[in-house]
Amino acid sequence: MDLKEIFYHFHKYPELSYEEYETTAKIKELLQAEGVEILPLPLETGVVAIIQGGKPGPVSAIRCDIDALPIQEETALPYRSVHEGKMHACGHDFHMTVILGAALLLQEKREELSGCVKVIFQPAEEAPLGAAKIVETGVMEDVEAVFGLHACADEPVGTIGISEGSVMAAVDQFVVRFRGVGCHGGHPDDGTDPIVMMAAAIMALQTIVSRNIDPFSPAVVSVTRVEAGNTWNVIPGEAVIEGTTRSMDKKEWALIRKRLEELVVNTARAYGGEAEVEWIPGPPPTVNDPVLTELAKKCAIEAGFSVVPEEKSMGGEDFALYLEKIKGCFVKVGTGVGYAIHHPQFQVDSEAIVPAAAYMAKLAADWNAGN
Repeated sequence: MDLKEIFYHFHKYPELSYEEYETTAKIKELLQAEGVEILPLPLETGVVAIIQGGKPGPVSAIRCDIDALPIQEETALPYRSVHEGKMHACGHDFHMTVILGAALLLQEKREELSGCVKVIFQPAEEAPLGAAKIVETGVMEDVEAVFGLHACADEPVGTIGISEGSVMAAVDQFVVRFRGVGCHGGHPDDGTDPIVMMAAAIMALQTIVSRNIDPFSPAVVSVTRVEAGNTWNVIPGEAVIEGTTRSMDKKEWALIRKRLEELVVNTARAYGGEAEVEWIPGPPPTVNDPVLTELAKKCAIEAGFSVVPEEKSMGGEDFALYLEKIKGCFVKVGTGVGYAIHHPQFQVDSEAIVPAAAYMAKLAADWNAGN
């Protein structure tokens, strides 16, 4: 089976979160053609397969994500996206091709495999929290170790970034509605100005990281949308801000939410109004198990990769939801230095596919053999 051609197909036909119907069908078709068992899954998209080894042993899992982003592709690739406004700009086409290749290698050598390996083709990582849908099915209940990967446009092909501990951030979204009393812009004393509350709160929020968080613990609070009023001479009755918080530490993660809610509510009160906070939780920090991290490094070196420290990112990854229940390791595979993920010209060098597939198969098989 030509993995490069499969990769080109996935890149050419991207589908957004929870819409990965054709992608799901294609993955099933390719797996079944090689005799790989597909497990029943009560989800409309996504696939879980299982490779049953010929020797007794534990259960591990390898996972990829399969959804694309709502981005118009701007590359000149011959296999560029044919779906307007949709693109695999985060490497999920690479991820699923690699994990498919790993599954086929494990299937080919299943008599030598100890235990079994579950192969997770997860929907809606970008939604995010498609991982929660997989966990809710119960399919991960017997899994004792889980491995995942991400394309890395900062490293050349043949390189893998691996580090223990937190490698990606907890990510949350917030929306705050400040409510006052609208009035004429020339008579502010007749109302209660929510724009003043909002402005004061935005400035106050910047003190969370600088004054409440350990200086050695990375964290971010960003206000990314501000909305109030619709004309020049009227003070509105409501103002809205929206943004995101990021943290690499679970303790700081909880503290950021507590301080944000306290600051906006009490700032609004200080100006005679009120604030309502809507909190949209995302994934927790992605924390690599130290023992599995060492195994991942050992396997990478044995597979001929150059191992470098994994660059920590304030981006989020719902692979973290598996790691809350199962020990695991998430690595970043060099796919050729170029445009960063989520850029309309992001590309993956297809030469990275076959070595990465062999590596992921080896990682799961070696862990199973040693446990």
